[in-house]
Amino acid sequence: MTLTTPTRPVRPARNRAGSTNGSTNGSTNGSTRPVPPSVPPLENGDRLTGEEFDRRYKASPPGFWAELIEGVVYVASPLFEPGHGSPHLDLAGWLVAYRAATPGVIGSDNTSVRLDERNRPQPDLYLRILESHGGRTRIAADGYTEGAPDLIAEVAATSAAYDLHAKLEAYRRNGVRESLVLRTYDGATDWFALRGGRFVRLRPGRDGGFRSRVFPGLWLDPAALLRGDVATVLRVVQAGVATREHAAFEEKLQMAAERIARRRG
Repeated sequence: MTLTTPTRPVRPARNRAGSTNGSTNGSTNGSTRPVPPSVPPLENGDRLTGEEFDRRYKASPPGFWAELIEGVVYVASPLFEPGHGSPHLDLAGWLVAYRAATPGVIGSDNTSVRLDERNRPQPDLYLRILESHGGRTRIAADGYTEGAPDLIAEVAATSAAYDLHAKLEAYRRNGVRESLVLRTYDGATDWFALRGGRFVRLRPGRDGGFRSRVFPGLWLDPAALLRGDVATVLRVVQAGVATREHAAFEEKLQMAAERIARRRG
C-alpha cells in the first residue's frame, strides 16, 4: 500500500456543521471561534493507541483510508494505475486462483487487521487459513480481522517504502508467516518467511520462481508479474495447485475442519 510520509499537515478546524475557519459557531456573543469536532480527525504522524485509532477511524468519512503502524498514523495518498492499481489487480488475481483451488483458505483486499495495541495495518492483500480449518485468525464483532494473516502481499514503489521497514517489522513481531512485497519502480519482488522469529528473505528457485512454504502450491513467476504477463502468472500457479503437495495440504485442511466440527459438537 502507498501512503504519504507521516508529516503533520495543517487542517482547518471545523465546527459542528462541518464548515472551516471563518464561520461562526452559532453563538450570539459575536465570537467567530470554531467549535472543534467531537472526534478529532486522523492526521499523518499522529501517535495513537490502537483504541484511540479505532475511535477516530470509525468517525472518518467514507472512502478515507489510514493505518496505524507501530503507533504512528499513515494516511493513504492517491494511487495510480502503473505503479499500483494494475499490479495490485494482477497480484489479487494470482491469489484468487489459489484460493479457488484451496477450500479452507480465504483472501482479502485492503482489509483492516488488528495485530496488537500499536498496529492496525490495512495490507493490500492477504491469505489466511479459516478458523474453521485450523487457522489462527478470526473476524471480530466490529469487523476487524484479529490476529496475523498467514501471508500478506503489498505493492510498493521502491525499497524505501515503509512496507519494507516499520510495517514489515510489525508483521514479523506479530507472527505473519510470509510477507511478499512487489516493488514496481525497482522492478523487484521480495518474499520473506518467518523462521525462528526472524524474517528470512527467500531466494527464487533455479526457474526464477518463488514457492510458498506456508501455502503449498502457491507458486509465483515474479518476472511475469512485474511485466504484466498475467497469463503466465496464472499458468504457473495452476501448475502449483496440481501438485501432490497441494493435494496433501487440501487433505490436511479438510481433516482439521472435521476435527474442529466434532469438537464443537
